[in-house]
Amino acid sequence: MSKEYKKSVDLFLFMGQSNMAGRGVSSSKWPETVPDLTEGAGYEFRAISDPTKLYKIEEPFGFYEDKVEGMDDRRKKTGSMVTSFVNAYYRYANTPIVGIAASVGGTSIAKWQPGTPFLIDVEERLNLAIHYLESNNYIIRHKYMLWCQGESDGDIARSKSDYKQYFETMLGDLINKGIEKCFLVRIGNYNGNEDKSYSHIIDVQTEIAQTNNHVVMVSTDFAAMKDRGLMKDAFHYYQQAYNEVGTKAGINAAYYVNNGKEPVMYDPQYDNLYYSRKG
Repeated sequence: MSKEYKKSVDLFLFMGQSNMAGRGVSSSKWPETVPDLTEGAGYEFRAISDPTKLYKIEEPFGFYEDKVEGMDDRRKKTGSMVTSFVNAYYRYANTPIVGIAASVGGTSIAKWQPGTPFLIDVEERLNLAIHYLESNNYIIRHKYMLWCQGESDGDIARSKSDYKQYFETMLGDLINKGIEKCFLVRIGNYNGNEDKSYSHIIDVQTEIAQTNNHVVMVSTDFAAMKDRGLMKDAFHYYQQAYNEVGTKAGINAAYYVNNGKEPVMYDPQYDNLYYSRKG
């Protein structure tokens, strides 16, 4: 790239557990597949497998980024929400995304605390990406994270107060490393046969987004997928669900970036409107 030309990008950590990593599949009833990436909309920085260049985003996003003793999803990734998010964000924010894979299935919030292998790995990947982009004459307009996690905490019935404390400790560490905002994709409902519920995790994630100045809710839509029949098992979704959630989240994140205002959206969990209570 010419030193006279500088390209602006927004840097995103795609963080969380399996529904961020992506477990999307198609079926005869739900045949939708991962969408094609809009030309120029986004790139993956592969901090683990090849930190020497940017790759056009492809699914499964982050498939080659497993790291032993770090974030290791053991090649379980299939279709994710990343491509649909990037397409929608680029359409409305008019700035390409450089994405960093930072997700591991089956992980509780306790696994994402300062000093843990996961968060150390996240911060190393973030620093490598910043160094690469700045060294290659890119302008990093913003540094964000898109977060979707919490099912594992629902499985162990973690209290709302403990989840909030763990989440805010993790986020505070990332803010100190340069992340400006956490765009939150709230989890959906449990779809298995055991006597468990994710409603308290949904509740506390809603409260966090409504009150924490560093968190912006961008999708509540996973909460509707169980009733719509779009869950493929107790925890995960067909690709159509990931596409819908990614698109909505991308639109809402771009709206915030463009306007500095948090989006209002329908919330199927409570059958009312979600809106921020900040200020």
